[in-house]
Amino acid sequence: MSQKRKIIEKEEVVIRFSGDSGDGMQLTGTQFSDTSALFGNDVATFPDYPAEIRAPQGTVGGVSGFQLHFGHMEVNTPGDFADVLVAMNPAALKANLKWVKPSGTIIINEDSFTERNFEKAGYESDPLDDDNLADYNLIKARVTTLTKECLKDSGLDQKSILRSKNMFTLGMVYWMFDRPLAHTEEFIENKFRKYPLVVQANKMVLRAGYNFAKTIEALPYNFSVAPARIKQGTYRNITGNKATAWGLIAAAEKAGLELFCGSYPITPATEIFQELAARKDLGVKTFQAEDEIAGICTAIGASFAGDFAVTTTSGPGLALKTEAAGLAVMTELPLVIVNVQRGGPSTGLPTKTEQSDLMQAIHGRSGECPMPVMAASTSSNCFEYAFRAGKIALEHMTPVILLTDGFIANGAEPWLVPKMTDLPNIVPPIAKEGDDYQPYARDPEKLARKWAVPGTKGLEHRIGGLEKMDVTGTVSYVPENHQVMTEIRSERIRRVANFIPELTVKGEDEADLLVVGWGGTYGHLTTAVRELQKGGKKIAQAHFHYIFPLPKNTEEVLKRYKKVIVCELNEGQFAEYLRSSFQEIKFHQFNKLQGLPFTVLELKDKFNQLLEEK
Repeated sequence: MSQKRKIIEKEEVVIRFSGDSGDGMQLTGTQFSDTSALFGNDVATFPDYPAEIRAPQGTVGGVSGFQLHFGHMEVNTPGDFADVLVAMNPAALKANLKWVKPSGTIIINEDSFTERNFEKAGYESDPLDDDNLADYNLIKARVTTLTKECLKDSGLDQKSILRSKNMFTLGMVYWMFDRPLAHTEEFIENKFRKYPLVVQANKMVLRAGYNFAKTIEALPYNFSVAPARIKQGTYRNITGNKATAWGLIAAAEKAGLELFCGSYPITPATEIFQELAARKDLGVKTFQAEDEIAGICTAIGASFAGDFAVTTTSGPGLALKTEAAGLAVMTELPLVIVNVQRGGPSTGLPTKTEQSDLMQAIHGRSGECPMPVMAASTSSNCFEYAFRAGKIALEHMTPVILLTDGFIANGAEPWLVPKMTDLPNIVPPIAKEGDDYQPYARDPEKLARKWAVPGTKGLEHRIGGLEKMDVTGTVSYVPENHQVMTEIRSERIRRVANFIPELTVKGEDEADLLVVGWGGTYGHLTTAVRELQKGGKKIAQAHFHYIFPLPKNTEEVLKRYKKVIVCELNEGQFAEYLRSSFQEIKFHQFNKLQGLPFTVLELKDKFNQLLEEK
């Protein structure tokens, strides 16, 4: 066979790895995305976990997927459809075939395509003999057999050998896209450094997959995706959850405070808690509570004691925290509540994304109980908005809810690591010994009270959930005082709008359609709008990161456009909120509730439909 091969230049590529939960597809996808990021590509990823902890092997319900999109251009989404699908068994093929582009490449582990696995996956016959695959470039590889053959003299047991088969497929895909093996080999050496046999085995299988792809005639070409043109600096690939954790740590450092996190583990927010727990070297204190209520209550206690306090959760956990959140509002103590949204209600879709906690975040507490609500929009800017949430909480003496979602929390993308000196200062209003201290005397600009840390001489005061007298802070049941304090608490949150950026628009002021979104829909909305703008359509985009209060220029922006459509992964909660705030404006809606993000294709279809209507 000739060693010459055709190289096809591509601007962007989407790959989807899929298999059973134990097949290592998340690790495989992460390694490919990290390698591509180090190569200089822009990257976005979408891990797709099964909801069951361990579904029966070989079933569609147990399929775990990892999709990544890398390119020479700006990448904002993990892609709608895959150029390459790696399917480790029939169930993975069945679950993911609809997401493969026509004429795409499908790599299958031929060893797993057995009668028993066909039955588990719900196939009546061998799908490889089906005409449905005729339009695809199908690559059959006996991955299991070749892995066993490669490691027959390795000294490993059969179970350990089979765990290495994901490295074989990774090696194949590395060859297809002309990627070096060095990063993954270094990862293997570091991860398994205590187990030299495992290190050697995984490296051998990785190279075997690479060499297999290099020699078989089914792959007569390579794809080449050039590095992206990005701003110079130090980058790393980061998930939204890790970025959130680091943003909170940075906020504590800039405020000169210790960080305390009191939480209860819940999918998909647990990784924030884990990342914070690993940073004792940075002075982070974590406490795993027995339940969600205890988690937030310990955080409120830490805030009272003078720490920058946070608690992390997802939808059902936020519901459990609401009474204590009201306590934080009444005591006017700083606290950041991170809510990583998932499909609901109740246990719902614990590993799938959704945006259905918005109304709960804004209104879900007893009494008149306002607090700022913010939303991150990408995996990397979770750092920025976690930091900003901390700044607002600490400087305005209020609890703040930061909304992310399962899509950006688990997804990853390159992140330009900022310098701490470039981050804004955070100056909490801490009372000092000798101050003429009154517990509810307020800063005239922010209406924030001072933070009196227990143990400071002369700053003794009452604290708790009962209503307090204005200024003096004594317990009060005076009707007129409750009116005054309620109005002050509301006005205090409204004034946060004076300290946040105004709403910006991508596109012309006189466009025919304004696309409005918030949170993790940013990447798909941005891509759809950008592609339509390139096609000459008069369309613009406004994306909200500050939900309550809204940016001060929100009404002025919305009124500039002929049509406004609000796109969100719920039944229309943000659209309803905007309607109640701006009753003269007509809002169109586009909603999705499938546990999946939007696709760019369906967004463009909807926008074109609105643009064509008179």
